[in-house]
Amino acid sequence: MARNPLKSLKIRTKRVANVKTGRLRLNIFRSNLHIYGQIINDVEHKTLAAGSTKALKLGNGGNIEAATAAGKALGEAAKAKGIEKLFFDRESADHKYKYHGRVAAFVEGVRETGVAV
Repeated sequence: MARNPLKSLKIRTKRVANVKTGRLRLNIFRSNLHIYGQIINDVEHKTLAAGSTKALKLGNGGNIEAATAAGKALGEAAKAKGIEKLFFDRESADHKYKYHGRVAAFVEGVRETGVAV
């Protein structure tokens, strides 16, 4: 299926508008074994902080407890860099995740550190 350039433009415009209002993008990738998160500045095209269950070297990174721990680690890294506000990007590249299960646990872990999502 071909990509829709107008949809891509709409998503890109929304991301840049959020960055201009002071919110950076929280991007999440979920695999069967691990969950990964990044904080991205779309204006400068840079990743500011990243956290994952793989980086924490958890035995089983595919459960809700591990996702919460990884979210807390990313939240602490964000606080250390002075990042206070984020927005959760559901439509990143080819992946669309519902706010449910491990993804929700990851975001809640970030929120528990005091970062507004």
